Amino acid sequence: MTPSSAADRVEQALKFLEGRWKLVILFRLFGGKVLRFSELEKAIPAISQKMLIQQLRQMEADGIVRRIVHHQVPPKVEYCLTDWGQALCPALDALLQWAAARERPGETDAGAQSARSAS
Repeated sequence: MTPSSAADRVEQALKFLEGRWKLVILFRLFGGKVLRFSELEKAIPAISQKMLIQQLRQMEADGIVRRIVHHQVPPKVEYCLTDWGQALCPALDALLQWAAARERPGETDAGAQSARSAS
C-alpha cells in the first residue's frame, strides 16, 4: 500500500464517523448496550430528534448500528451496535490515548524535533 492509497483509505474510514453526533451515539452504545430511541434522546439532550434520527439512519445504512423494531403497541424501537460497529471501540480508545500523549501547550518543539531527527 502506498502512502497515498493509505491516506485515501483512512479518509474513507473517517467518513463513517463524520457528523457532530455520531461519536457521541457510538460511545452511548459501546459495551453491548441496547437503548430505545427515547433513552438515546435523554442521554444526548443537546441533539434534536430530527438530527438523532438522521444520524442513526446513516449509521444503520453504513452497518455500524442495528435497528431492532418490536412490533407491539405502542411501537418499540431499540438500537445497538453491530459487531463491526463495536469493533470501533479499540480504535477509538487508541485514538484517545494518542491524543492524551500530545505535548502539553507551552512546551517547546525542540524535544519533538530532536525525536523526529533521531528516527
